[in-house]
Amino acid sequence: MMSKIFTCLVAVIETQQTVWAAVGDQASLSCQLSKTKDVLQVTWQKVLLDGEKNLATYTEKYGSRVSAGLEDKMDFQYESLQSCSMVIRKVMEEDEGCYRCLFNSYSEGALIGWTCLKLYELHGPFIDVSRSNSPPGSVVTCSATGRPVPMVTLTVLHQNLSFSHYNTSRETNTNGTVTVTTTALLSAVSSTQVGCSVSVHSAALRELLVTVPGLKKTSDYGKKLSKTLNL
Repeated sequence: MMSKIFTCLVAVIETQQTVWAAVGDQASLSCQLSKTKDVLQVTWQKVLLDGEKNLATYTEKYGSRVSAGLEDKMDFQYESLQSCSMVIRKVMEEDEGCYRCLFNSYSEGALIGWTCLKLYELHGPFIDVSRSNSPPGSVVTCSATGRPVPMVTLTVLHQNLSFSHYNTSRETNTNGTVTVTTTALLSAVSSTQVGCSVSVHSAALRELLVTVPGLKKTSDYGKKLSKTLNL
């Protein structure tokens, strides 16, 4: 996962400015001193609107300690007085936000680093195919729901064919996710394979392929229409 390395000018702490994780997965937050300091204790905190909440601490004497009620939610992945990382399991919306790592030293007090956790999720793609009489063709619709806003792309797997009347719409859901729907018209006489690819931030690209039935030939349709009129 690519992310920027952020160095706090005061604390001289190297950490990831933003950590992305999928909803339901685990996230790893880490801090490291760029220079060796005489550290007594390392503390992890969650930054709240009304202050900070202590999550876990580490000292050489007592080892690692996670706050009561959070033992199943988080733990230290790597621990030392110069470098420390914490794992948050099954991350949910309430885990999103910023965290602080504090290196408490004898001579310099608390050396503080910041890192922020952001979540992403992706559901789809979902494809639907229907017939259009005017203009004639097959209407292919593909959708995906996620956050941040997912990218939805329709493609025709035939080099001599392409979509027309391409349109994309967005709808924001009550849970903060966004549903993106892309619709296009395919005019092909024979059956044609089309694909829909969806992606969102750090999630792996997902693709779904379907075969779209071809249009009936005009001559065949004309013969059936003539028979109907002669009855």
